[in-house]
Amino acid sequence: MKQAINDEEALKDLIGRGLKIPPWPKVLAELQQSLEQGDYDNHTLARIIGKDPGLAAMVFKVAKSPLFAKGKKNMDRLDQVLMMLGTKQLLSLVQAVALTTSLSEGKRKAFDAFWTRSSDIAEMAALIADDRVSVCNIFPEQAYMAGIFRECGIPVLMQRFPDYCKKVSFDRLQCELDVEDEDAKLNVDHCVIGYLVARHWKLPDFVATAILYHEEMPREEFGAVRSLVAILHLARHYCNHVMHVETPGWEDLEAEVLAELGLHPDEEKEFRQDMEERFHGEA
Repeated sequence: MKQAINDEEALKDLIGRGLKIPPWPKVLAELQQSLEQGDYDNHTLARIIGKDPGLAAMVFKVAKSPLFAKGKKNMDRLDQVLMMLGTKQLLSLVQAVALTTSLSEGKRKAFDAFWTRSSDIAEMAALIADDRVSVCNIFPEQAYMAGIFRECGIPVLMQRFPDYCKKVSFDRLQCELDVEDEDAKLNVDHCVIGYLVARHWKLPDFVATAILYHEEMPREEFGAVRSLVAILHLARHYCNHVMHVETPGWEDLEAEVLAELGLHPDEEKEFRQDMEERFHGEA
């Protein structure tokens, strides 16, 4: 288990070493302020999101997917999307989508590949959460957000150290990182950075903590954190299976992951096939 982190001191240390934590977007800040004040309606929130046309377009794309749209069609305005999703679900999707635009460097293929991979894992995680919500009480939009933020420490390190991740396929990112090796070489790892980004972006505490522990199965964290980590592990494994790639360390995690999600080992193959069919239907 990782040691407790002093967020403020850790952020100062990273900034002092030249690592750039993406700032909270102005649109998100304005959106959060409106929600906290409670003086808003769907048209007001839609107008705020619409100030960033690129962000609005990506929110539309995700929200209109079969998983979130739930069969509803003919949505061509943001206020209609908001009415369908509700404010909490929409805010989670906006936060996830905004990160992909804040942590990219022009048209570099490595960043494009990274976010394609992250989006795949986020979509698979949302599908798993949707199926297991009665067991884990993790909702699809929360799992999707966690999937996007899961390894956001990687592009932060890629911006600071261009050769940080060399094992890149430009069709999909196949970059399995050794956290201990990161700590030895850089005195920090992408899990800690991802956690700090999540905290800085005001994600729910259990989501930020799950990002911190996403490379393991935390035994001292029960409830939502452990369930969300299990969902992220299974989503990564299933995405790797789709790509015909082995998941390092899966044999050590499998039993705990399946137990946390209420899946019997004999059910796993059928469950995986169902998730992959839904994934291909929604990708």
